[in-house]
Amino acid sequence: FQRDPASVDESWRQYFAFAQRLSRAPSASSGAADASLLRKVAGAASMVSAIQRYGHLCVQIDPLGSPPPGAAELTPEFHGITQADLREIPADALGGERGTAADVVARMRELYCGRIGFEFDHLEEESEREWFRRSIEAREYTAPLSADEKRALLRRLTEVDGLERFLGLAFVNVKRFSIEGLDAVVPMIDEGPARAAESGTRGAVIGMAHRGRLNVLTHVMGKPYDRLLKEFLGKHHSTNSASGTGDVKYHMGYTGVRQVPGDVRVALELVPNPSHLEVVNPVLMGVARARQRVPDGTRDDTRVLPIMVHGDAAFPGEGIVPETFNLALLRGYRVGGSFHLIANNQVGFTTDPMDARSTHYASDLAKGFEVPVIHVNADDAEACIHAVRISIAYRMQFRKDVLIDLVGYRRHGHNEADQPAFTQPKLYEAIKGHPTPREVFAARLVQDGVLTDDDVRAMDKEVSDRLTKIFTQVKEADTQAHPTGEFEAQGSPLVDTAVRTETLVAVHEQLLQWPTSF
Repeated sequence: FQRDPASVDESWRQYFAFAQRLSRAPSASSGAADASLLRKVAGAASMVSAIQRYGHLCVQIDPLGSPPPGAAELTPEFHGITQADLREIPADALGGERGTAADVVARMRELYCGRIGFEFDHLEEESEREWFRRSIEAREYTAPLSADEKRALLRRLTEVDGLERFLGLAFVNVKRFSIEGLDAVVPMIDEGPARAAESGTRGAVIGMAHRGRLNVLTHVMGKPYDRLLKEFLGKHHSTNSASGTGDVKYHMGYTGVRQVPGDVRVALELVPNPSHLEVVNPVLMGVARARQRVPDGTRDDTRVLPIMVHGDAAFPGEGIVPETFNLALLRGYRVGGSFHLIANNQVGFTTDPMDARSTHYASDLAKGFEVPVIHVNADDAEACIHAVRISIAYRMQFRKDVLIDLVGYRRHGHNEADQPAFTQPKLYEAIKGHPTPREVFAARLVQDGVLTDDDVRAMDKEVSDRLTKIFTQVKEADTQAHPTGEFEAQGSPLVDTAVRTETLVAVHEQLLQWPTSF
C-alpha cells in the first residue's frame, strides 16, 4: 500500500488510509483502544472484500426457488467482528461517505448479493478486477430501465411467449425445442449487438443449438412468421435450405439487418448448426474472424461481435468448449472476445445437474480461462438486460471473452413429445405451477404502476391475434404461387426488441450480401 495504493483492493486501501489517519491524529484514547478499533476495521475491510468475491453465492438465481448455497465468509463472525462492531465503525474507514461500516456492508450486499452474481476475482489482471468493482459499485451499467424500456421489454417477452404458446396449440407434439422458461434469451441477444454498436460494431454472428432457435430466428433475425408457419405446415420446398442439406427447421441459419438507434445498420448472421449443440463454436469464431477483415487486408475485431449460446449440460460436458476457449487469445484465431450465454434450464436431457457435473455452477469451466462470469435469474428480465450491458462493456473494453449464466428452467420435455415428469417428477411439479417469465415481469410492472392489467391483456391479445391472422392466411394460400414455400417480408416491420425500438429488415439469405464496408 505504501509503495502503490492502487496495488491493493479498495476495501484494504481504505483501511490502511484510515489506520494512517488514526495513528497521526491526537487522541485522548489509549493505544490499546486504537488497536482494538483497527482490528475491528480490519475485520470489516476483510468482510467487504469477501462480499465482492463470494457475494454471488447468496444471489437467488434459481427462478424455481432453490436457495443459494451461501458462504461463511459473508458473515461478520467469520472475520472476528459482530454486527454491533460494524455499527461502531465510521463509514469513511471503508471508503463510505456517510453512516457506519454497517451501512457500507449493507450497500455491498445489495450490489453483490442482490439480483446479479458476479465472478471476477479469478481474473489475473488487477485492472480488469478493478474495472468490475468500479462499474458495479457506481451502477454504471445497472441503472433502472425507464418506463418506456420496461414496456418494450414486456412486449418482447409477450412476443416470445406468444409464439411458443401458439405453436404449441397449433402443432401439438411437434418438435420445436421451445424456449419457454428461458424467454429472456431473446431480448438479451437483442441487446448485445445494440450495445456493441455504440462502440463501433456493425455486425454480429450468432451460434446456438436447437433450444429456442425458432424464436431467435423470428424475433432476433427477422424471419417472417408466415414463412415459419409454412414450414410447420409442410408448405415449403423439399429442402427449405439454401445449402440443400434438407435439414430440419430448427437447425437452419439466417441473415438479416437491424437498424439500431443512431441510424446504424447492424448485419446479423445465425450460423447453421445441423450437428447440434457445441460443435458450432469454432465455426462461429472462424466466420466472425473472416467478417472482421477490412478492405485493406487488416482485421478490426470491433466490427463484428461473436455470440455463443450454450446449453448448461453441454457447456461442461463437451470437449469442444474448452478447445474453443483455448483459441480465444491466440494470434491466429482471436476475435476480440466472444459474448457467451449459457441457456441454463437445469437439466441435461433427463439428467439433473448433481449427476452431470462436479462443480457448483455450469459455468465453472470458463474460470480456468480467466473468463468473467455473471449469473442472473431468467425470471428477472430487467437484471438480464443489466447483465448484458456490463458484459458487452467488458468485452469492448478488454477484447476478451465474457460469459452470462442465465438460470431458468425447461417448461416441457427435451422436446414437446417427451414426458419429463417420468424422470423429474418433483422438478416438473414445481414448473407446472410456476408463472411464465412474461407473467412474472408483467406482474412486477403492474405493481410498480408502469402498466395496468388491462394493458397486459391487450398486449397479449394483440400478439395472439396477429399470429392467428397470419396462420389463417398461410393455410388458405395457394402453394402453387410460391413453389419454394417462402414469402418475402413486406416492408420493414417496426418491432420492439429488448428495451429499444428497432427496425428489422428481413431478407432472403441468398439475396443478402454481408457489408464489405460500414
